[in-house]
Amino acid sequence: MCLLALDWQPGTPVPLRLIGNRDEFHARPAAPLHRWATASAPQITLLGGRDEQAGGTWLAANAFGTVAALTNVRDPGEETPANAPSRGELVCRALTCRHLPRWLDELANSAHQYAGFNLLVATPERLWHLHHRRGAATLNTVAPGIHGLSNADLDTPWPKVEALRHAARQWPAHGDFPGPALAAIQDDRQAADSALPDTGVGLSLERTLSSAFIRGDTYGTRATTWLSVTAAGRVAMTEQRFMQGGQFIGSASEAIG
Repeated sequence: MCLLALDWQPGTPVPLRLIGNRDEFHARPAAPLHRWATASAPQITLLGGRDEQAGGTWLAANAFGTVAALTNVRDPGEETPANAPSRGELVCRALTCRHLPRWLDELANSAHQYAGFNLLVATPERLWHLHHRRGAATLNTVAPGIHGLSNADLDTPWPKVEALRHAARQWPAHGDFPGPALAAIQDDRQAADSALPDTGVGLSLERTLSSAFIRGDTYGTRATTWLSVTAAGRVAMTEQRFMQGGQFIGSASEAIG
């Protein structure tokens, strides 16, 4: 994914609500929201979209109520390791590993094999964030509250992150999900130049990437997905899909757990 917001409230009937956008090249093949399994763990059913080029995913859940989401990190000082594996495989591995806390600790020590990434992994009781950039990785437990994430660290105040967090703050007050956050995450307005980060891609591309929803002919927002997780581990997920120019092409909703 490239932008998401979440409301993390452990100990409540619905500990996690999350909404996010996946931005990608339109030519890269992907399967829509569906149930599937990896070759390495065929006994575990996953729910989510799937990258048909590398085989991983950007957001998925399993039947035990675990959710994992990944964003890439844009960093002008980052050098991608030679022959780096696909970061999308990390979501699959998080949802199929035998001991999640141990696996996350091991990943923090081996993250240098990958290009920069953020990995969020949530059970109904705990939420972890692993941030990897410039050869260093940090693993933390996320505090309760409203959080936003794009292609920097958690809660980095990029304009589109702050706008989405502001909209997500209305979830607890009104019980409306995804509510205003859906409008915010599908806002195609670009940020002012003075508010743009410098992620090493040049001013023109920084402008394009500053909008929450990107309407491009070769690259853009391919999906908007939102989900909720109950304390009992049931995950309800909805995905809207888009093609070139942000044209809507379909939606699907399904639950697991």
